[in-house]
Amino acid sequence: MIVRANHFLVGFADKDICHYDVAITPEPKTRRINRILMTELTSKHRASSLGGLLAAYDGSKSLYTAGELPFQAMDFSIKLGKPPRETYVTVSRSFYSTIFGQRDIGDGLECWRGYYQSLRPTQMGLSLNIDISSMPFYKSISVIQFVQECLNMRNADPNRPLSDRDRLKLKKALRGIRVETTHQEGKRSAYKITGITSVPLIQLNFPLDDGNQMTVVQYFWGRYKYRLRFTSWPCLQSGNDSRPIYLPMEVCTIIEGQRFTRKLNEKQVTGILRATCERPHDREKSILKMVQHNNYSADKLAQEFGIDVTDKMLKYHESGKDKACAPSVGQWNMIGKKMINGGNVQRWTCLNFSRLHIDGVERFCGDLVKMCNAIGMVFNPSPVVEILSASANNIEGALKHAHQRAPDLQLLIVILPDVTGHYGKVKKVCETDLGIVSQCLKPDKVERANKQYFENVALKVNVKVGGRNTALQQALKRQIPLVTDKPTIFFGADVTHPAAGDDSSPSIAAVVASMDWPEITKYKAVVSAQPPRQEIIQDLYCRGTDPEKGTPVHGGMMRELLVSFYQKTKHKPSRIIFYRDGVSEGQFAQVLMYEMDAIRKACASLQDDYQPPVTFVVVQKRHHTRLFPEVHGKETDKSGNILPGTVVDTNICHPTEFDFYLCSHAGIQGTSRPTHYHVLFDENSFTADGLQVLTNNLCYTYARCTRSVSVVPPAYYAHLAAFRARYYDEPSEGSDSASIVSGGTRDSAATGAGAA
Repeated sequence: MIVRANHFLVGFADKDICHYDVAITPEPKTRRINRILMTELTSKHRASSLGGLLAAYDGSKSLYTAGELPFQAMDFSIKLGKPPRETYVTVSRSFYSTIFGQRDIGDGLECWRGYYQSLRPTQMGLSLNIDISSMPFYKSISVIQFVQECLNMRNADPNRPLSDRDRLKLKKALRGIRVETTHQEGKRSAYKITGITSVPLIQLNFPLDDGNQMTVVQYFWGRYKYRLRFTSWPCLQSGNDSRPIYLPMEVCTIIEGQRFTRKLNEKQVTGILRATCERPHDREKSILKMVQHNNYSADKLAQEFGIDVTDKMLKYHESGKDKACAPSVGQWNMIGKKMINGGNVQRWTCLNFSRLHIDGVERFCGDLVKMCNAIGMVFNPSPVVEILSASANNIEGALKHAHQRAPDLQLLIVILPDVTGHYGKVKKVCETDLGIVSQCLKPDKVERANKQYFENVALKVNVKVGGRNTALQQALKRQIPLVTDKPTIFFGADVTHPAAGDDSSPSIAAVVASMDWPEITKYKAVVSAQPPRQEIIQDLYCRGTDPEKGTPVHGGMMRELLVSFYQKTKHKPSRIIFYRDGVSEGQFAQVLMYEMDAIRKACASLQDDYQPPVTFVVVQKRHHTRLFPEVHGKETDKSGNILPGTVVDTNICHPTEFDFYLCSHAGIQGTSRPTHYHVLFDENSFTADGLQVLTNNLCYTYARCTRSVSVVPPAYYAHLAAFRARYYDEPSEGSDSASIVSGGTRDSAATGAGAA
C-alpha cells in the first residue's frame, strides 16, 4: 500500500545565513505593524544601506539575510502613512484571504479559507507541510445588517427599540470590533468599539463649550446634513467612559479581515464544518492547487535564500507486517452479541425536563431496559420511584428532590430540556452535589429512538454502572507483549485552558489511569484546577507537612491513581505507560522534565525502592499532516480515507527522534487526521512496531462506541474528564467563553447517543 503525505521536499543552496537582532521604538502593538515597517524599510534602503540584500523578518526581533549586511548596527527612521491593505490575514503560520473563497456561517460571520505552511525536519531532509485551513471572520457589512443577522431580524425597523436582552447580546457581539464611518464623502475614519449606550440614540447628548447640551441627532444634521433614521436604537461607543465617542450604527461598517475569537454557537459550528469538510480526493486537489497558487519558485525571498520547493507530495510505502483485523474497517456491531461484563442496575428512575409526554418517556425507558438486559446487563424493569416530568426552570431543585425520594440511586436517566445549554448544570449538580450517576439524553433523539440508538445508550450506561463492554482478545489470553506479562498501568493526561481573553478562569488538568489488568478497559479520572494557561500539570505529585505531627504528607493525582490500581488489582504496577495529550513541540523538554520527576517522586513516596520503568508518549492531534491513498477509491474506507491501522514511521517523521503517525479510525466525513505520537522517554524498550500495534489495539477499547477511535483511549478519556470538570467551574454552557484543549479538537466517536 502506498500513501501520500502533504509534505513537499525543500532544497536549499549552500549560503551563509546571517541573523540580526531588531529593536523598534516606540514598540508597535502588533506584529502586523512591525512587518509593514520592515517592508517600508526594505523598499527604501535595500539598494543602498542593505547592500542589495533582501531580508526575511519574523515580525518580532529576528531578521535574516543571505550574506552579511554592510554594517554591524544601524538606526533607521521610518515614517508610516496609511498602512497598505494586506493580501493575507496572518494567524500564526496560517494565511487567509477572500481570494480563496468565503462562506456565510450565520449571525454576521463568514468562514474564510486559507492555507497553513510550516518547515519540518524529516528523515528525507527539510519538508514544507502545507494544508488547507479555515477561520471564522466578521463579515464586512454595515453594522445595521450585522444587527439584523445577529438578532435574527427579518427587517430592521428604525422605530422599534431594542430590548435590554438584545442590547446586551449586541454589546457582547460588537465589543472589540473595528468599524469605519461612511457619512463623510471621501473620508473614512476607523474606530474600535468599546461598548453600546444604555439609552437610545435620540436621548444621547453631549456638552458644548458654552455649557449647553446638544443631541447626537442634532449634531449629525447640523454638521453633516445627515438625517439619522435609527434613533430608537442604541449607539455604538468608542473611546472610554470619561471621553466617549458616539457612533450611530447606521453610519458604521465593519472593517474587513477581523477574525472571530469567541465561542461559536451551534449554527455557526455547523456552518464552519460544512465549509471545511472535504473528501480526501478533494482536499488533496485543494492542497496541490494552493502549492501552484503560491508559486514558490517565483517567490523573491525563496530566490534570495536559494530555497526550492517541489510540487509533488511525498510518497510513503507501508511496511507493516500484520494486515489482518477482525473488525470490519475499524467498526463492529453488537447484534447477537453480549457485553464482556454486564452491570447490575436495581435502583433507577428517570427525570424528564423536556416537553415529551410522560407516557412516551415511560415507553422509552421500558425499551431501553429491554435492550440493556438483551445485551448482557441485569437491569430492573421497574424504576425505584415514579418517573416524573419537571420544569427546566428548576433543574437543581428537581434533581435534589429525586435524590431525596431515592437516596441510594444507582442511575438517574435525565431527558434534557428542549432548549440547549442545560447539560453542564445537570452534570455539575449530579456529580458534585449529589453523587449520582446520570445518563443525559436529548429529547429529539429520545422521540425518534431506534435500535441502534438504544444499543449506543446501553453501552454508555453499562460502563457507568461498572460493567465492561469489550476487551482485546489478546489481553484476555495474556498475549500482549510488554503488557500482560506483568502488571502494567496506562495513564492519560490532558490540560484544558480558558478561552482567549479570559484570565480569571483556571486551567483544568485531568489524569486518568487504567484500573484493571490485563484487560485495560476500566479507568479512573482525577482532575485539578491550576493557574490559567499553565500546561505543566502542577498536582501530579505534591508533598506537604502534617501541621500537628510535623511529618511529611504525600499526595497528588499520580499517587492517588497508583494506590487505586493496587486496591483494584492487588498488584503494584511493574510498568507505567503514560500518554500525555496536548503538548506542543516547544514544551517537550519542559513538560518531560517536570512531569517525569513528579512520576518518580510519586512512586518513591509509596516505597523507597519502587521505580517501575516508564514510557512517556506525547499525543498530538493539533497538526496539519494528512495522509492520502495513492489511488483514490482503492484500499480506502467508505469515506475515501486511508484504512484504519495505517502507520507512517519513516520519511516524514523526525530524523533523530522516536515518533510515528497512526490513523487508527475509519473516517466518517471529510479527511481523517492521523494522530502524531512522539515517544519522549522509554525505559520499557518498546520496538517501533510493538508500540504502534499496542497503541492501535487500544483504540478499539474505547467504551462508548463500537468503532476504533482516532486517539488512544487513556488520552481521550483525560480530554473528556478535563472538559467535564470545566462544567464544575463555569456557570453554564451559555457562557460566551469557550474552553480550549491544549491538544486541539477531537474526531467524533459517532456513538449516536444524544449526550453523555
